[in-house]
Amino acid sequence: METMFAILIAAGLGVIVRYASRRGRDTYGVLLVPAVAAVVTAIVWEALLWLGWTFDGTWIWVVGLLSGPLVALIVALTLPRRRVEHDRTLLRDLSHGRA
Repeated sequence: METMFAILIAAGLGVIVRYASRRGRDTYGVLLVPAVAAVVTAIVWEALLWLGWTFDGTWIWVVGLLSGPLVALIVALTLPRRRVEHDRTLLRDLSHGRA
């Protein structure tokens, strides 16, 4: 049950990250950044449980809820630039250098 709460909180933090990073939001979908935050938090949370951390400890919440939004922020900052570069290269390749 706590895993579900952590994932939902991380998705909410991912929404905040998406709208806090204003640059390049038009290059990816609305749910990409919250989904990345939720998935990373779920993976980190489960890994920490396997390592023996308990769900009622403070540090599993801190590490779990900071890791997902942090990775989502990295994705939100790097994806627009890479997407624009890739689109520019694809246009040049498809137009045989005429565009």
